[in-house]
Amino acid sequence: MNTIVRKSVLSVAGLAFAGGVFAGPIAAHAAAPVDGKPVAVAVQADKPDVGKLIPHGTQGDQSRIGLNDEQVANAKAIIAATKKAGLPERAAVISIATSLQESKLENLGHLGDANDHDSLGLFQQRPSSGWGTPEQITDPAYSTTAFLKGLRQVDGWQDMPLTEAAQTVQVSAYPDAYAQWEQQAADLVGQYWNS
Repeated sequence: MNTIVRKSVLSVAGLAFAGGVFAGPIAAHAAAPVDGKPVAVAVQADKPDVGKLIPHGTQGDQSRIGLNDEQVANAKAIIAATKKAGLPERAAVISIATSLQESKLENLGHLGDANDHDSLGLFQQRPSSGWGTPEQITDPAYSTTAFLKGLRQVDGWQDMPLTEAAQTVQVSAYPDAYAQWEQQAADLVGQYWNS
């Protein structure tokens, strides 16, 4: 939305726009200083609520890795697929944390002897387990949609700790490992959900 349209929409809604930040309701007069100091209120309207991203708090020690452009693009693809599926931010957090654990957000092809069976892509899904063809599984939108389809089939996934929801879909040999990526996944969703 361009700045002029945004300002118009905000003024109709009774909000001020100051230098790219929503400044709250427009008062007829400037807010009175408190203890001789001006009062300023800013609300970040474009970030998802942390309570929606991490409703249970993080579980255990958290890991974090630096991401290159490809990894960020894959995180954005997961977010886009989640939004297209009509699922909330929490589903994107679970998906990104799962991908961070499975592939470090890298769209992995066949790794030869280092490969875990025939696992491929962002979520290390297996063609032999019915996740799709190798071409499908290595498509970030397809693999995310397949993961989300599995997540939707988990009763109460919205109310589960991340690691339990991810493990129910993935059936990993290391079920507790997903939890370590929850904060970084939430940070990525917070940063890119509305971009």
